[in-house]
Amino acid sequence: MPRKSTARLFRGTPRNLSYLARCLRAGEIVGVPTETVYGLAADALNPAACQKIFVAKGRPTTDPLIVHISTLAELDRIAIPNAAALRLAKKFWPGPLTLILPKNPAVPAIVSAGLPSVAVRIPAHPLFRRLIRLSGCPLAAPSANPFGYISPTTAEHVRASLGSKISSILDGGPAYIGLESTILDLRNPARPRLLRPGAISREALAAALGRPVAWRRPKATKSNQAQIAPGLLTRHYSPRTTLLLHSRLTPSLLAQSGPDEAFLFIAKPSGRMAKNIFWLDARGNLRGAARRLFAQLRALDTAGYRRLHAEYATGEGPAEAINDRLRRAAAV
Repeated sequence: MPRKSTARLFRGTPRNLSYLARCLRAGEIVGVPTETVYGLAADALNPAACQKIFVAKGRPTTDPLIVHISTLAELDRIAIPNAAALRLAKKFWPGPLTLILPKNPAVPAIVSAGLPSVAVRIPAHPLFRRLIRLSGCPLAAPSANPFGYISPTTAEHVRASLGSKISSILDGGPAYIGLESTILDLRNPARPRLLRPGAISREALAAALGRPVAWRRPKATKSNQAQIAPGLLTRHYSPRTTLLLHSRLTPSLLAQSGPDEAFLFIAKPSGRMAKNIFWLDARGNLRGAARRLFAQLRALDTAGYRRLHAEYATGEGPAEAINDRLRRAAAV
């Protein structure tokens, strides 16, 4: 049986934020809200504290951590920026954009999987940014879930998954984006490369940079190989229930399946609804669908179904990010 949760949820009061900042300065780990998904934070410059993240999550040290800072003035402390990075930072930070840059030597090897680069961003969630400022240190924070499982978008998701392994979770309400940040490799600013799609689209990045941004789905990678950025493994964000993907969920597919299989549409389908029919956004709004994807997958994964079916999103921007997460969630 899973161990009982002992984690305490903290509202974002000044007193609570001061207490959690002291915990972080003392080398403890804390569940934190971001606009993307909930994270598990530690002092990014404290290797022993960061090691606790890997232990709590069961995460291989070959998968690097994203370092979160509260102001652009702190970037030099973490990375060696270039003109392209500063241009994007001024346009999209605070926000769901992570940049891969050459790292500052102050960043421990455990944060960067031993590589000479680092992932860094300024989050848009006001409570998390305030906590970074109060702690006085940059915070490394991957998603606050067991490694490879569906990312958490509420404080209760964190408590359900990691509540027996951590003591404190800052409750900042549901994540309002719901998918992890866009990751852009800017080590060579002449050849920007999208590593993970997110809420900030490839088109928006290309327009801001004035040059194309390359992206193709990465080849299969294994967890024993050092990754340049998080979220690149072939299987990730995965429910324990088998997940099958379809370009479209058709009436014939539903007719051939039993009540122990669930169906997840992007938009609410028309007609009579069976109890095993679910959707992400009533009108098919892709930002709404992205916001609810992980929460809905978690709910279905614990509902006792034998198999889950989901359909791909169509279009650009959010569709690219939704489909990336679905492919990884369904990979075997």
